[in-house]
Parts: sequence; structure tokens; C-alpha cells
Amino acid sequence: MDYLAEKYLRPRKIPSTACSGCGLGQVHKKVVMAIDELGLEQGDVVWGTGIGCAGRQTFNTWKGDNFAGTHGRVYALACGLRIALPPEKKIILTVGDGDAFGIGLLHLLNCARRNVDITVIVCDNFGYQSTGGQFGYTTPRGFRTDSSPYGMFENNWTQNGVDILNILRDAGATFLARHTSFEGHAAVDSIKKAIENKGFSLVHVLYPCVTNFGGRALGSRRPSEIYKWFEQITLKAGEEPEEGQPGFHTGVYYDISNSREEYSSVVKNLTKRVQAGEV
Repeated sequence: MDYLAEKYLRPRKIPSTACSGCGLGQVHKKVVMAIDELGLEQGDVVWGTGIGCAGRQTFNTWKGDNFAGTHGRVYALACGLRIALPPEKKIILTVGDGDAFGIGLLHLLNCARRNVDITVIVCDNFGYQSTGGQFGYTTPRGFRTDSSPYGMFENNWTQNGVDILNILRDAGATFLARHTSFEGHAAVDSIKKAIENKGFSLVHVLYPCVTNFGGRALGSRRPSEIYKWFEQITLKAGEEPEEGQPGFHTGVYYDISNSREEYSSVVKNLTKRVQAGEV
């Protein structure tokens, strides 16, 4: 057990129960590294989780306070906690792509609209891998999955000129970033900026599923082959994806940190004015 795991995580949850070769542990470690580099302790952070691979692997792993929400509802719970907790307490959520961009999207957008001070880490493995590998909201078009044996045929949130980060920006998010789980300290730096922003922050992190997505969509469960594919879809500045193929630019996508009043501050200030008879 390394220093970070011993300091922040419950021993019975180490090592992870994720599939061998899964990149979720890489995402999880980057979050913990960001917390440590910011000098935060267990009591400074409340960690919430959603459903699916991301939720199952990170729920109750944090030694401090943590909670889980039903599918797509963790954002509503976090919103209530933000009002109830002291403003210096950090709320971090680890959720999957389905939890964020599917069933939970309306709750997510309303947190962005309100500028709720939470940090959402979207752990994206390109579909519903924990239930067998069905296609989801970020599965690349044309890729075969258990529920798209002839190729994923729907439009998604990340191709053909559509980007879910644009929607979140327009909804009111004040910090957005995108990375892959293989990136080094750049991803950690983005997560640190997200945590420090007094407002709604989201970091979209793409990571490999070796068992289902690798086996069905990529035709190989060998981590080395899947890692090569991730290198191909991670684009450099100025590069564009090939026609019909996925491709992502990584780094900070949008940053107007601390530029809008945070939601719980709005609620508490209004409450004071009502109690004082000023409204």
C-alpha cells in the first residue's frame, strides 16, 4: 500500500476490485493526488459516488465522510449538502458517463446553472460496462457493443460537432476540463483547479475498460492494445479526428473560476435578508 492509499483510503478496499487492466484506479489516484497536493485532510472532503463501475469502485473507499446516490441523483444530494455544510468543506463526486450524461444529466445541468460548489469527476469508459458492455452516451459511432452488434448507430455527446462540455459551459459551469487516465500531472493539476474553484467544476476523464469495451468494440482485451488506441484518440493541438472516428483534445476546456456567486452563498444571503425583514 503506497503513501496516499495509507493516508486517505480504507485498507479493506485496497487493492481495487476492478477488472485487471481497468483504468479506473488511475483516475481514482489522480483525485487523491490532487487532494494531497492541496494539503487537504480526510475531514476536509466529503466524497460522493454514483452507480456503475465508477460508483462501485470508489464508494466507501475514502476514509472520511462519503455517500452514494441512486442512479443520476448524486448531484441533487450534493446540492443539499452544499447548503448544509460549512463553505470550506470540499464536495467531490466520482460518477460514470451514464450517471453524468444520461439519467443524471438534468440534475447535472441544474447544478451548473446554479453554480453549486462541487467538483464532479466523470469517469468515462465509453458505455455501460458494469452491466455487460451496452453502448452509452459517449460510445463512438460504429463501434460494436453487446447492444449494438451492427455498430453503435446513434449520435452521441462527443462526436459530429457535438460536445457535452459545450452544453455544460452554456448551462453555467465555471470550470471544465478533459483528460485521459494515462495523462500524468496535467490531469492532477486540472482536478486541483476544479477543487479550488468556488463554483461548479467538472473534469471529464476517459479511461479504458479492458473486459467489455476492449473485448467487443476494439477486438482485444490486451491492455497494451487498448492503451495504443487511447494514444490514437488523444489529439494534439491543431489536430482533428479522422472522419467518423473519435478524438479528444485534453486539458483545461473552460475556466472562469470564482467569477460567479456560488449557490449556497446565494441561498444563505437571501435567508439572512428574509430573517431581517429586508425582502
